[in-house]
Formats: sequence, structure tokens, C-alpha cells
Amino acid sequence: MVERTDKTSATHRPLFGEMSPKERIVNWIFAGVTLLMVIVTVISAMVFPQIPPRPVNIFFAICIIMICISVIILIFWYRQGNLEPKFRILIYYILISIINLCVCANLYIHEVGK
Repeated sequence: MVERTDKTSATHRPLFGEMSPKERIVNWIFAGVTLLMVIVTVISAMVFPQIPPRPVNIFFAICIIMICISVIILIFWYRQGNLEPKFRILIYYILISIINLCVCANLYIHEVGK
């Protein structure tokens, strides 16, 4: 005898479950800090230490923006349910790496340590 499964119950169930308020706050904090750091870095690369900006500063900004685009794609896939929940930790790791890269770029752009 062939067993029938109810497909309607499986289609209405969310793949990863609902996000808790704590997870939403953590996501917003990561997004806010990363966005702020990237904006500050890109503006600093275009303005400091003089106008016109140095090509290496522009290169720093372009590299950071390209990494951000790849993370945005990962987040989009994760929210659609195409990635497993364990990829959330990878996304957090990459966001922390972007923040560290922005700090290093800002230190270089503003010539700290010379």
C-alpha cells in the first residue's frame, strides 16, 4: 500500500522557523555597524588625505564594496531559504571581517602610525 503525505502542511511550514526578537536585534546590530563602517571608509577613501584621492584608497573602497556585494547575495539567499541555517554563522564571520577590513583601511587612509 502506498503511503500518502499531506503536501499542504509541508508547504505552509517555514523552512527555518520564525526568528526570535533577540536574533533580529543581533542582525540589525551587525547590519548597522557594518553599514556605518563601510560608508565611513568609502567617504574617507574619496576625501582624505587630499583631493584628488590616491588610487590605492579608491582600490581599498572598491574591494570592500565587492565583498559587501557577495555578503548581500548570501543574505538574500539565506532569507529565501536556499541556504541552511548554519550559513548564518558564516555571514556573521564575513561581516566581522568586513568591519576589520574597514578599520585597517581607515587606519591606512588617515595615515595613523606615521
